[in-house]
Amino acid sequence: MAELITVEDPDDPRLRDYTGLTDVDLRRKREPAEGLFIAEGEKVIRRAKDAGYAMRSMLLSAKWVDAMHDVIDDLPAPVYVVDPGLAEQVTGYHVHRGALASMQRKPLPTAAGLLGTARRVVVMESVNDHTNIGAIFRSAAALGMDAVLLSPDCADPLYRRSVKVSMGAVFSVPYARLDSWPGDLHAVREAGFTLLALTPAERARSLDEVAPHTLDRVALMLGAEGGGLSTRALRAADEWVRIPMSHGVDSLNVGAAAAVAFYAVATGRPTT
Repeated sequence: MAELITVEDPDDPRLRDYTGLTDVDLRRKREPAEGLFIAEGEKVIRRAKDAGYAMRSMLLSAKWVDAMHDVIDDLPAPVYVVDPGLAEQVTGYHVHRGALASMQRKPLPTAAGLLGTARRVVVMESVNDHTNIGAIFRSAAALGMDAVLLSPDCADPLYRRSVKVSMGAVFSVPYARLDSWPGDLHAVREAGFTLLALTPAERARSLDEVAPHTLDRVALMLGAEGGGLSTRALRAADEWVRIPMSHGVDSLNVGAAAAVAFYAVATGRPTT
């Protein structure tokens, strides 16, 4: 059973993993470099644990100790019990869900390894909004996408906001980072995938027309909110595809567009 440790000093060095959680730039640098990420809320913590991530420690308000007792019973790491006010001092915000855990990252798989077994792949370019990353992973998990590939400048799927928005779905869909962009898209094509670039451009064919669910292997390319896919990425695609729109709407938020497109590319799922 984990050791329950009451902490009353916000500067206690044992709480270092949880300091400055609202400082995006700091956490974006610290967490990958130190091999950790933060899981927030009971459900997300349990899903991270069930996915095989090792726990470094937990930070709980007293009322959450009983609710998390089964996790604590199996935990070799320390559990820091703090007053909600102290938790806010340490993290920089009011921890509404009352439970945080510092988790150890796993080594990422290689893109080649994922492509060897996948049939439906998401490829993201420059998606650097953590909310969108989380939403896309949640839809990818729910709608049967097999893997996610990220361009070098995409946001971290294990950043706290991404994990929270995805409700832990980032633990369910394997992902890898591409080292060279857009050069590594050639390796995706060589692995037998048809590269479909999702874009509202007029020259793009509708998903209904392309019928991606009939293709053997599909890699669906998504760009950042606003700018969309770059010219280089579009040139590397085999086909440009779009979601048919009505009432003068020209595009959807990338998270919403991803969900619609994932449904269309899922094997055996008709688009009409």
